[in-house]
Amino acid sequence: MSRRPLDRLGSIKLKLGVVILAAVAVTVLVVSLGEEVGLSPVLTGLAAAALALAMVQLLAHGMTFPLREMVTAARAMARGDYSRRVTATSRDEVGELARAFNSMAAELAEVDRMRRDLVANASHELRTPIGALRASLENAVDGVEPVDAPAMLAQVERLGRLVEQLLDLSKLESGAAPLDRERFPATRLVGRIVEEWRPRAEGREVRLESSVEAALVVDGDLERLHQVLANLVANAIRHAPPGSAVLVSAAGRNGSARLEVSDEGPGIPAAEAERVFERFYRSDQARAARDGGSGLGLAIARWIVDLHGGTIRAEQADPQGCRMVVELPR
Repeated sequence: MSRRPLDRLGSIKLKLGVVILAAVAVTVLVVSLGEEVGLSPVLTGLAAAALALAMVQLLAHGMTFPLREMVTAARAMARGDYSRRVTATSRDEVGELARAFNSMAAELAEVDRMRRDLVANASHELRTPIGALRASLENAVDGVEPVDAPAMLAQVERLGRLVEQLLDLSKLESGAAPLDRERFPATRLVGRIVEEWRPRAEGREVRLESSVEAALVVDGDLERLHQVLANLVANAIRHAPPGSAVLVSAAGRNGSARLEVSDEGPGIPAAEAERVFERFYRSDQARAARDGGSGLGLAIARWIVDLHGGTIRAEQADPQGCRMVVELPR
């Protein structure tokens, strides 16, 4: 139910016309009544003016109420409070502005939440390797134990990967990472990935296999798509149990190039199939942190795939495991 008398009207011009007509009608009515009862024209005119102004004030107050709410909400947003919303019951241009304002406020609130989460998560991720390095160096300085160079190097490399991923994600989100598109055979992309990651897979007793449609040609940025598959393969190897296989495949389907990475690990619960693409989200928090995962790889992969106009999703593999599917327009 409308809170204001003119909310049902769909145009600010129509509302102004109604306000003018109401003021004129009140004036005519008061003047007529004054003449009938024999009041002085001056007194009648003053009464008519007062009532007309009161009528205009009443109707105009409702018309401008959302604008005053927007001023208050904008001042609150300037102080960092994005929870304010304005009343958007009218159907005119002011109502449309109010609804647009509410939509903007909701988007800003979401961006602010993501910013806070990013700062908190990045701080946590940076603190872990820095803490490990500090402990090792303090022990070495105090003579408690010798410097564990391999462990320290691993922590430094983890720091470097995290910083590179944060910078990469920032470039992708700001649009500062244009695609260098070209047409290339899928065998070239998948072959590079398998050659690069096979030693890592063998070190974890996992078989890295490939299946590629020989005639398939992909249209996209080779290096960026290599980055996508590298992230997917790294995750698959990390979660695949010893003695199992990770399969990288590429085939044409329904006018798209379909790239898949499948493993035989525990898989991703259906409730988390979308959340795994959020920044710093981990389906298995403890194991991902122990294995050095930063929680940024899939977020970067989604950005790259989106830039190509494609889609990426997580599916359950048969009989068990996870299948990451990337579909790119050809």
